[in-house]
Amino acid sequence: MAFRAHLPRRTAAVAVLLLAVLLLLMVVRLPWSGDLGMHGAVLERLRSDLFHPGNPLVDADTASAYYSPWTVALGLVATVSGWGTFGVLRLAGLAGLVLLGTGIAAFVRTFTRRRAAVPLALLCVLLLYGVRVFAWSGLPGLSSLCLTLAYPSTFALGLAFHLWALLRQGLRERWGVPGFLALGALLAVVLLSHQFTGAVAVLGVAALLLGARPRPDRELWLRVGAGGLPAAALLPCWPYYPVLALLGGGGLDAVHQPLYSDLLPRFCLVAAVGVPALAVRWRRDHRDPLALFFALGAVVFAAGWLSGHYAWGRVLPALLLPAQLAVALEVAGAGSGGPRRLLPAVTAAALLAGAWTQAGVLGYVLRKDAVPPVLREAPTIGLWPGFGWAAAHVPKGATVMTNDYYALRSLPAYGPYTVAPAYPDLFLPDERRRRDATRRYFAPVTSRAERLGILKEYGVRWVLQKRGGAGLAPDDPALRKAARGPGRLDLLEVVRP
Repeated sequence: MAFRAHLPRRTAAVAVLLLAVLLLLMVVRLPWSGDLGMHGAVLERLRSDLFHPGNPLVDADTASAYYSPWTVALGLVATVSGWGTFGVLRLAGLAGLVLLGTGIAAFVRTFTRRRAAVPLALLCVLLLYGVRVFAWSGLPGLSSLCLTLAYPSTFALGLAFHLWALLRQGLRERWGVPGFLALGALLAVVLLSHQFTGAVAVLGVAALLLGARPRPDRELWLRVGAGGLPAAALLPCWPYYPVLALLGGGGLDAVHQPLYSDLLPRFCLVAAVGVPALAVRWRRDHRDPLALFFALGAVVFAAGWLSGHYAWGRVLPALLLPAQLAVALEVAGAGSGGPRRLLPAVTAAALLAGAWTQAGVLGYVLRKDAVPPVLREAPTIGLWPGFGWAAAHVPKGATVMTNDYYALRSLPAYGPYTVAPAYPDLFLPDERRRRDATRRYFAPVTSRAERLGILKEYGVRWVLQKRGGAGLAPDDPALRKAARGPGRLDLLEVVRP
């Protein structure tokens, strides 16, 4: 009987260990699909000028919300150590992975000391989603985390878990004012490092305060209130970008509209197991912090859909994480008899389904012939092509004219700029003009003189374009062929601007 009691915990621990090894391999491999190029570009600019880096994507002296305490610290590491950008990104991935894992463990231990709870919580956070692969920064599912380990969102989420754990400890132990001031400063770092994860952190803090037992008395509430002062003071003083300017949303609603699509296939497993677990906890305690956290997240998420502010959908982790942790806590506390004995079996089935859905990530670190045949065609997020071949010719700080989707999002990580930014930029006043210039340059009806004028206006020294596509012909006297790349791409040097 003792062996049977330990079996689920040992199985969960072994599974977590295997997933940890897989994620460590991802740190080494650093799979590229998404915003990794943006974060590489941020490090490149900070390496060049730590105090006045300018826009990370285009040659313009503007602020950027990507210059956060975390990325500035990484930029300092890059400057002092001399490590390359991708080496520092690997360090960021390792730090984010450790911070996230230890943060989840610390937070779970504030609810229970059962040894099975932590490995179960890690498995639920990584695997318990749906039957369709989904990846987005700030969501710590396995498929998503493999691609976003080095992102500031992973660092910020790990820090948020530690913040929540410390807050529960501070409330329980009735910390003094200095302790809550430190927590306020920690919240400010999360908000500055990744604003969307910061919103999730704030919802979590609100839920923990509302669900605190025993209820804080007036004196403790005053100490907690004092903890908000560092956040209120530090946020407006951050020198790299005006934080308050982001309150308008930054024109990101269209980008985030997909967060409201296909919710059932993406999250059916966590809904099927997590929502009932939350309901059980709420019936047991109407002020359960996880149930309150879920409710607050659901209100904001729904408000984003109803109002058309789709960027509010980034609070999605505020729905998923409480449900996943509730499952882990309920399974860890399930008895050996009665209806609750079914909960571990149902959860195990859901976790296996989630693992099967995301098993395609093995292809990120293994050769195709090394992946088990049954998994070779498993759905996964496709990786992007590299542009080291082009960066080998283009000097850092040079401007490249291109409209290639992947090049726009990748080249700046190696040091060059592009004419138009790959992402919406609240702080770039001529963003629309730059996009229009790029569109006109590659429009078939644009004259040679107008194209040359665009190259001169933006100081373009290199052009990356599709072979046989619109733009100046490769044999134009103003260009010199420099390199041929995959995907029928040509790199051309501008010799007569």
